[in-house]
Amino acid sequence: MKAKLKINEHFLGEFNKFLTKKNNPAIDNLIEIIEKYGSVKEINAKAKENAKFENKIAKLKKIKSPYLKDLDWLIEQREKNTFVSIDEYRQNILGKNFAKTKFDKEYAVTLEVSALQYFPWLITQAKKAIANKEIMPGRYIRVRMMKEQEADQGDLVAVSAAMDIIGATWVETLDTKGADGSNVHLGGPATITGYFGGVGQPNDYALKWVDEYLYYYTNYGMKQALNVNPGTILLGYLTHKLGIDMEFKISVFMGNDNPYSVMATLMNAKMFSRNDGSTPLIGFNFSNSINNQNIEICSTIREELGFEDFVRFEHHITEAYKSIVRQPYDRTEELMTLAKKVRNISAKHEGGLPTTEINRQHPSDILDYFMAKTDVVKGGLMEALEQNYLDKHDAVNNTAKRLTQSGIPFISANNLHK
Repeated sequence: MKAKLKINEHFLGEFNKFLTKKNNPAIDNLIEIIEKYGSVKEINAKAKENAKFENKIAKLKKIKSPYLKDLDWLIEQREKNTFVSIDEYRQNILGKNFAKTKFDKEYAVTLEVSALQYFPWLITQAKKAIANKEIMPGRYIRVRMMKEQEADQGDLVAVSAAMDIIGATWVETLDTKGADGSNVHLGGPATITGYFGGVGQPNDYALKWVDEYLYYYTNYGMKQALNVNPGTILLGYLTHKLGIDMEFKISVFMGNDNPYSVMATLMNAKMFSRNDGSTPLIGFNFSNSINNQNIEICSTIREELGFEDFVRFEHHITEAYKSIVRQPYDRTEELMTLAKKVRNISAKHEGGLPTTEINRQHPSDILDYFMAKTDVVKGGLMEALEQNYLDKHDAVNNTAKRLTQSGIPFISANNLHK
């Protein structure tokens, strides 16, 4: 029966004819947007130049950003080896068991936190990590409005420079994510069921997403973006195949909650890979409902398609306390079993530990991601939101501790924790 599942090469040929057809508005419109920024070679060259650390610092100096002194402090702490080393951290956790505990680096779990909305939070987090000999995560997710952070004293560039300093990866969320009135028929909670068909990037919004990506790619060297819609995911594959060295991760909102949705995701990545096998897909979030058994099946699919080393599984270990999942939500213990079987996985912390959150006057709320900074300040919420972020940092360190006790290595900010 399996022989019947083989894809007909004639049908693949027809699709190739469609993609390369001379007059094809679906493809021509994409190429038109790319050419607005120059040739492929010029676009990649601009991005590479603006991604250089010295050019980021020059931008911040030009606008006299107050964040320069914090970046200097961060460099100083890194050079002085102020942050706890991995060996010291393990000794602190394991005590007499340190010497006999073996760690298999092939199964290292990436520690991830979401969302780093404001640059000053990173400095507060770093000071806390130094004081308590804690771990800074190796991956950061940002959901703040791009235009707002671009205009906020260099916040966008400062975070990017900080990631270079600490040795971490990060992802930005573009403003054309569908929450900006793109669907004229949908509003707030009163029309929530209207979003069940997917995050709204209707009509020309998918192309606007590419346009916005290329703006930040060429002007700031920003490489990784969040991707939330089947159309923009496909455009990401096509843009990469045309030569732009972009990268993206797929959001939890896409609903990869079973092996077949994951198979579809990875199948498209394979179909639109470059001739060298590379793909812009660097990871995706599972839906919160997926279980260990099915993640293991997904891992088999990923391995068979040759993506095990390139496409990270980003798994929510904690979630925002309000507006997204039923609480308590804590997958820490499940991760201890999973991480011994599945490679290239990250432990994403989008909320504090439920035992902490329940006692907060303002627990973490996923809807806070969409608040403008002016509204945060006006509502007197900045201190509470920073505390929410630090609670997520504590959840990261709870996971780091449990992984260490289980003999599982983790990936942290690798320039800080030697």
